[in-house]
Amino acid sequence: MSIDFQMSTEQVRGPVIQVQGLEKSYKDLHVLRGVDFDVARGSIFALLGSNGAGKTTVVRILSTLLKPDAGTASVNGFDVATQAANVRESISLTGQFAAVDEILSGRENLVLVARLRHLGDPGRIADDLLARFSLIDAAARKVSTYSGGMRRRLDIAMSLIGNPPVIFLDEPTTGLDPQARLEVWQAVRELAGQGTTVLLTTQYLDEAEQLADRIAVLHRGRIIANGTLPELKQLLPPAKVEYVEKQPTLEDVFLAIVGDVGTDSKVGAASPDGTNN
Repeated sequence: MSIDFQMSTEQVRGPVIQVQGLEKSYKDLHVLRGVDFDVARGSIFALLGSNGAGKTTVVRILSTLLKPDAGTASVNGFDVATQAANVRESISLTGQFAAVDEILSGRENLVLVARLRHLGDPGRIADDLLARFSLIDAAARKVSTYSGGMRRRLDIAMSLIGNPPVIFLDEPTTGLDPQARLEVWQAVRELAGQGTTVLLTTQYLDEAEQLADRIAVLHRGRIIANGTLPELKQLLPPAKVEYVEKQPTLEDVFLAIVGDVGTDSKVGAASPDGTNN
């Protein structure tokens, strides 16, 4: 069972997220200085910026957790200031740290959230999401035994209960090892592939490059660039052709040693002594 969202034709055709002139200050600290961007439905939009650029502040405003000082923003056709309840029904938010209960098993976490949302057949919902995120083999294990990548995948799975059309991922791979990051990237691609709109904040250039349909660069509270990756590359002078020997990166070496990531939920699982591999 899922929550049905009744949307007008304008909501379906127009951008699912619209931000215009967004401003936010904390006393004398101007965090957002007039932010503008749109996000197309069913796309992955990356908000790229260094620490302190204002990425999380934007997400908090869009998820109705924070009020802007000026400007407007809408999500799924609903104004974040005047229609906050409708916005909350349309979104899910996954923060920088996995919000999972380590005492419960993976399946129990999912069943609990489904019951809290008063959905029918929470067991089936949990099993479907465990299969979708390659966690079936770890379903009965306590989350305290999960690797970082498995916890993050479970966290994203929990956020999808109720089928929200929009999901905010606030720096979802912070603190994860290279292998776990690839697991999360694959999960994010699958979300967009099934029609979910994803707004992703990140400080990792390669993450935005690998995942995003469109990238906006937030710097000192303003969007200083916004476009597809090819469009952003055109901002630079034409590339010079040079012939160099390509050396493997440390990440290439690491992944070659530990093996292919694939979708095996046992990757990064805990060893018999209870520690993560």
